[in-house]
Amino acid sequence: MEPQAPPHRVVVLALAGLLPFELGIPHRIFGRAKDPAGRPLYEILTCGLAPGPVPTDADFAIHVEHGPWLLATADTVVVPASYELGPVHEHGRLTEELAGALAHIRPGTRLVSICTGGYVLAAAGYLDGRRATTHWASAEHFQKVFPAVRVDPDVLYTDDGDVLTSAGVAAGIDLCLHIVRRDHGAAVANEVARRTVVPPHRDGGQAQFIERPMPQPRLAGTAAVRAWMLDRLHEPLRLTDLARQEAVSVRTFTRRFREESGVSPGQWILGQRLERARRLLERTELPMEQVAREAGFGTAQSLRKHVQAALGVSPTAYRRTFRVAGAAPSPAPLPVPSLTSPDGSSVDAGPAP
Repeated sequence: MEPQAPPHRVVVLALAGLLPFELGIPHRIFGRAKDPAGRPLYEILTCGLAPGPVPTDADFAIHVEHGPWLLATADTVVVPASYELGPVHEHGRLTEELAGALAHIRPGTRLVSICTGGYVLAAAGYLDGRRATTHWASAEHFQKVFPAVRVDPDVLYTDDGDVLTSAGVAAGIDLCLHIVRRDHGAAVANEVARRTVVPPHRDGGQAQFIERPMPQPRLAGTAAVRAWMLDRLHEPLRLTDLARQEAVSVRTFTRRFREESGVSPGQWILGQRLERARRLLERTELPMEQVAREAGFGTAQSLRKHVQAALGVSPTAYRRTFRVAGAAPSPAPLPVPSLTSPDGSSVDAGPAP
């Protein structure tokens, strides 16, 4: 029997003025990821610019046992936000001590920032020419200080391969779950989310959290129609039918849906269908045509097009990588829906032409 590969090592860099909540996110999310035998998939360690106490933005400090040399052992480095990095936040320059710490990071190490922790990665040049995000309240300043970075202020996180960034605070949870999903598949990430009592994937971006100068009156929620859609993802879902469920016009329904979820109904449906397809690919041995029908894509060709576009691999390659041991075929396949392409009256996400 081959020896078990060591867990992927995540090192979190704790800097003065850090937010304890953000420091805990990688430990909570990565620490709950287990393989089918219950073995941890990640090892999470914390380091500082020197061993010892690190002040936080709360009324307590944390004690860090490891110094910056630990960064040289990391497979992934996570930099949470901190509020005592004046030269970095104001002028985009690393202090000599911080630059020396980052020099320990090996080439090829995956780099992750949470909230304004992205300032550290940007100041070190890791984000030059790349798409990145940060807290919406800092996005304009971030772009001004780092003009070489392609700042996207609307998303919850960005994934540029070996460099990933998240928006403000709790978006770090979304990003860490995304990394678990990317590394080990949707089944593992969904189990972590379930144990953490958070959604495995949040809709929309951080624009929905920006306060409007004059808030509109509270609108009726669309949660009921979203639940209705989840039960019918394998069927055609047209805007007229969705609006009828809410007893409003198509225009009113579309506006309300986007305000609440941050995305259009069509984008939401496509995301849910992709998530269902991933679960079926991981947990069943269903043929591709049946996976496509049950996930709402209609044909294997449409399924392949959407999975390739969203995940960068074919459905077959995804199943080969993330197949869950012991998965079995579904005993009750759904009927083949007569799907139509999107148009002015339809938000159906498949099949694609």
